[in-house]
Parts: sequence; C-alpha cells; structure tokens
Amino acid sequence: MTKPLHIGFIPLIDAAALIVAVDKGFTAAEGLDVTLVREVSWSNVRDKLNIGLFDAAHLLAPVAIASSLGLGHVKVPIAAPFNLSLNGNAITVSPALHAAIMAEIDGDRFDPMATALALARVVAARRRSGAEPLTFGMTFPFSTHNYQLRFWMAAGGVDPDEDIRLVVLPPPYMADSIASGQVDAFCVGAPWNSIAVDRGVGLILHFVSDILVRAAEKVLAVRQSWSEKNPELVAALVRAAFRAAEFIEQPQNRTEVASILAQPERIGVEADVIRRTLDGRLKISPDGTIRESSRYLLVGREGAPRPDPVQAAWLYAQMVRWGQAAISPEALAIAMGVFRPDLYDAALGIRGQTDRGAVGSVGAFAGPAFDPVDMAGYLASFKVSRRVP
Repeated sequence: MTKPLHIGFIPLIDAAALIVAVDKGFTAAEGLDVTLVREVSWSNVRDKLNIGLFDAAHLLAPVAIASSLGLGHVKVPIAAPFNLSLNGNAITVSPALHAAIMAEIDGDRFDPMATALALARVVAARRRSGAEPLTFGMTFPFSTHNYQLRFWMAAGGVDPDEDIRLVVLPPPYMADSIASGQVDAFCVGAPWNSIAVDRGVGLILHFVSDILVRAAEKVLAVRQSWSEKNPELVAALVRAAFRAAEFIEQPQNRTEVASILAQPERIGVEADVIRRTLDGRLKISPDGTIRESSRYLLVGREGAPRPDPVQAAWLYAQMVRWGQAAISPEALAIAMGVFRPDLYDAALGIRGQTDRGAVGSVGAFAGPAFDPVDMAGYLASFKVSRRVP
C-alpha cells in the first residue's frame, strides 16, 4: 500500500475527516501515501475523479448519484463507502431580505414553514411592484443545497423555477456574491455562512437541520471500478477517515482540529470560525447573536459516518421531483447502491449488524414521512414539482 493517492477536496469544514486523517497521520498509519488537492468547484472535483486524476474525492452526495446514473454528465459509477458528514449547510440571506422576511413572518423565526410562507409573501409583493425576482445561490445543480433550498421554499408555495432565480456559485465565492448584491441569499456549507455573517453582509436564516433532521451531505467517493480493483486501499481509507471522525468529535481535540483546518492550503479561514462550527455554536447575525445546535454538523457521532442507502433514495427522489431524472425502480436501485454500508462494515470489521448506524429517516419538516418503497406516492404529495410525467 505505498502507491501515492491523490484525493480532491473543496475548502469546507465537512472535509474535516479527510483532512485530519491525512494531517494527523491516520492515513500513513494505514500504509497510505495521500496527497490532498484543494479545488474550487464541484465540477472540477467530479471530472478529475471520473477520469482518474483523483483516486478518491470529498464529494457532494448527489453528485455521486448523478454520476452513477449518467445525469448531467458522462456516466461513471461511483461508490461511497464512507459518509463524511450529515447536515452542515445553512441558508444565509442579505440584511434587506432578512428584514423583508421578518416583516412578513407569522410565527417563530426559526420555524422553516413560517419563513417559507413569509418568503412567499415577499415574492408576491415584489411581483406586484414589478421588482426583479430574488436570486439565490447554491453550489451545484446536483447538490444538497439546491434540493434543500427548493424543499424549504416550495413548502411555503414558492416555485423555485418560476418565482425566484437559482444560480450556481462555488462555495468560497458566496460571501463576495452577497456583499456585491449579485445574490440575495444562498445555501452553502460551513464556514462560508459564518464568513458572510462576520463580514456583516449576511444573516443565517436557517440551519439545514431545521429543514431535515438528518441529511447526508458529503461522501468519500471512489470510482466503483477502482474500488473493485483496490479493496484494501478502500478499506484503509475508511479506517483512517473513521479514526479521524472520532478524533474530531472529542471536545478536547477541537482546538487542534480547528488549527489544522485553518491552514491556508486546507480551508484557509480563521480557526475561531471553524471551532464555532464544530461546536455547533454559530453567530447568526452581525450583532453577535449566537445560536446553538447539537445537530448543526455531524461528523463522527450518531452513526453519521456509515452510509445510509435511504438517504441516497431521498436525494434521488429530489432529482425526480425537480425534473432532473425519470422515476424507475432500476434508477432507484442504482442510486441506493452508491451508498456502500457493506464496504464500511467490512473495513471496520462489523459483522451481523446490517442496520448498524443507519437511521433510515431524513425527518423533513414538511410533507409525509419518506418511504423509498412508495416513491411515487411520496412525490405525488407535493404541490410544487417539476416531475416529468
């Protein structure tokens, strides 16, 4: 196991288990020689993984599924043997949009249904006045950020394809884009929501854990063909990432972890911002208001590292709902097969507990409970949809 491995990542805190695994020597302890390569966009990471320039990658969970289904790009089957994070995203809005939503809200400002309904009233008022549609930034068409924004606003009656504009922006560019007025809001992973708040150009409206209790976010992704040829390397990567995830979750290690992630060649932001994120204690407005949530970002606890195929099924359902994919049992099976708890269990020596760590529920704030067995029934329950008949 001395072959050099190149692994791509985006500067986000949910790459922590991968970065810590390398920088703390956990990969070396497994006999791996890993070079991490920082990228700026998800298309770069996807393409370099698909053509073999990367052996593995920190990847958006929906991108792994879309690649396996051949959606939006060439078809390259992907295996995800380790879940790098659950949750971790937030919706940040400009001060002007925050004020407009708060002026229209009826209820708790942290209730996503109350804010979605308020957003619908803001959108309607802008339409009546002839104002331009609001612009929301997200990181990729096949992204949790896209689906989480859509799920939230559609619950309040806002059609994300008709009533607002959705644009793609790389995560590190989000704060600059809201500061310049190019976008009115965005959904992105940490630390870029906090950077906008610290700069005084945005307020965090929601943690994604307000919208979905458990949402698979980033995965450690490898090409399926590569995983079949290199099972020992895959297992070693899983063990190193698992050890790192456990290390990150120990409170006494958080200062060291924040320092590792803050390095310019890693995430490259202040360690204090990273520490706040890891602790689930975020400043949500420029006036210093703090909000705490134990579910803001899950890396190594509550079964987060073990891939859950039900989460993959929910992401596929969003692709169908928004017209990116047709519904079929075959496609559902492929999507669920991207998440590989079997590889995870084999790497860690887990036997006889096939459901270990898998909760099998996303816990959405609106709509029926998700059931992958009745995908059509689930999707039929939503009034706002782009599903292809």
